[in-house]
Amino acid sequence: MSERSVVDINPPLGSKDPAGNRLHPLLRMRYQLLGGLLVAVGLPFLIRLAINWQAAIAITTQTTIVAAVAAHLMGYVIYKRLDVFPGVAAFSTILPAFVISYGLVFLSIFFLRLDYSRFQAGSSFLLSASWYFGLSVFIHRLEPYRLAIVPLGDVERLMRLDGVIWERLSSPAAQPGRVQGVVADLRTELPKAWERFITDCVLAGIPVYHVKQILESLTGRVAIEHLSENTLGSLNPNQVYFGIKQLLDWLSALVVLVIGAPFLLIVALAIRFESPGPALFRQPRVGYRGQIFTVYKFRTMRAGGDDARSEKDQAITQKDDHRITRIGRVLRRTRIDELPQVINVLRGEMSWIGPRPEAVVLSQWYQKELAFYTYRHIVRPGVTGWAQVNQGHVASVSEVHQKLYYDFYYIKNFSPWLDLVVALRTIRIMLTGFGAR
Repeated sequence: MSERSVVDINPPLGSKDPAGNRLHPLLRMRYQLLGGLLVAVGLPFLIRLAINWQAAIAITTQTTIVAAVAAHLMGYVIYKRLDVFPGVAAFSTILPAFVISYGLVFLSIFFLRLDYSRFQAGSSFLLSASWYFGLSVFIHRLEPYRLAIVPLGDVERLMRLDGVIWERLSSPAAQPGRVQGVVADLRTELPKAWERFITDCVLAGIPVYHVKQILESLTGRVAIEHLSENTLGSLNPNQVYFGIKQLLDWLSALVVLVIGAPFLLIVALAIRFESPGPALFRQPRVGYRGQIFTVYKFRTMRAGGDDARSEKDQAITQKDDHRITRIGRVLRRTRIDELPQVINVLRGEMSWIGPRPEAVVLSQWYQKELAFYTYRHIVRPGVTGWAQVNQGHVASVSEVHQKLYYDFYYIKNFSPWLDLVVALRTIRIMLTGFGAR
């Protein structure tokens, strides 16, 4: 039985679910979009028509309607692409998706010097976000995600995961209820009756997923226990996006350095005034393809270090570490201490988003303890990353093992959509201080 890849675990949007039950119309993509366009674009136009019909038929309103339709469709696509990643709630992606789409479309109109209706544009944006907020709540209550489990092999750990209603099948003769798919351990030796059951599910249009792929989709981690189970080739990052991302990183880093230079200078002076020592902390770290480079951060600890501790222990920041200064705690909680790494991004040593680079001594230690650890160096390290927004700061080998699984997930799903999710969650973390030490 071949494995089936799964990324989007949302309910299918066909006229019927896999069990043959007719779906509610609002579960279909065309009805979601049609309702959204009628509410977000049609309603403001009708209001404008009732108040001032001449303004409603003016060329500025017509231009705005066309732009709003384009922005709405773009926002829907972005929202759906972001919604497939683990731990991403629909509420957290709807507003950013439509801010991006409407911002891009109407920024283009601004640069093209086209006249547009501010009422139509603003109303369309607010109603677009409101429509999908309400739709998300309605769908979640109407159609919770359900998966049936073939009770053989390594499937027990699935039951501990949230976000899915699990239906354990009692026998091959059991009929799956209203489920969006069937999960089985396709690597175990299944009895003939269960193999026939899985084949019948595939023929009936019911998706069949391998347990490890569902685990990836729900946890955001890719575990590699044996080289034969996941060939390194299957985890190669998208090479087209790899080159595009490097260019975007360089351009954005240049903008950040030019615009943010005064702020960076103020932070540096504050660090120097609070405690003696340089404003910047420099440390050799392991980066892209295992190359060693010097990373730059704002100094958040008192200069000098603790000579009684080993080099490895000094490289690990403990919870409530006594070496951290008052300003340093603020910088760490808000992640402002990482901003000098804009220099590393400009030099091509780092990206804005990717696996965090580790100190050389820690990297050597982890490499001895963890299989496949060095594979995380296949992409450029990042100022922030998928592991950081999910796990926060780690130090022990067991925590780094889990972090490695997050890094593998990022590499396997390397895309602008995942980078956008990481960027949005990084902003939230900067405001909440999650995972800081």
